[in-house]
Amino acid sequence: MIRQMNETDLPEVMEIWLQTNEEAHDFIPADYWRENYDKVKTLLPQAEVFVYEKNVQLAGFIGMNGEYVAGIFVRQSARSRGVGKVLLDYVKNKKQRITLHVYEKNERALHFYLREGFQPLSSEIDKETGEKEILMEWRG
Repeated sequence: MIRQMNETDLPEVMEIWLQTNEEAHDFIPADYWRENYDKVKTLLPQAEVFVYEKNVQLAGFIGMNGEYVAGIFVRQSARSRGVGKVLLDYVKNKKQRITLHVYEKNERALHFYLREGFQPLSSEIDKETGEKEILMEWRG
């Protein structure tokens, strides 16, 4: 079931956020994610966040800021089971255009977005991490 995030979800959402970032972005020091934890915890409730709940546990979530996907995060035990696709499809049904950034070295995510119809628009170096990221767009 997909639903809007509520306050009581925040600790579990943050657990998924940290775990996923550390695993998917192993090319960025884990300290970077830990140092940004409190900032994200404060900003996340201001975004439009949808969670995927299965058997009273959160399997993942997608964070939106208007038409921009701030991220899709899926618990390790739920990966490769369609959770990310379901979350993305949910948002695609609400928007005509979606953009996002993905790190070039995050090949799994890059291939996922390409498979889901996103097109690369440009690339740039993320000032905070020094890593190359690609701006992508999907149009319905």
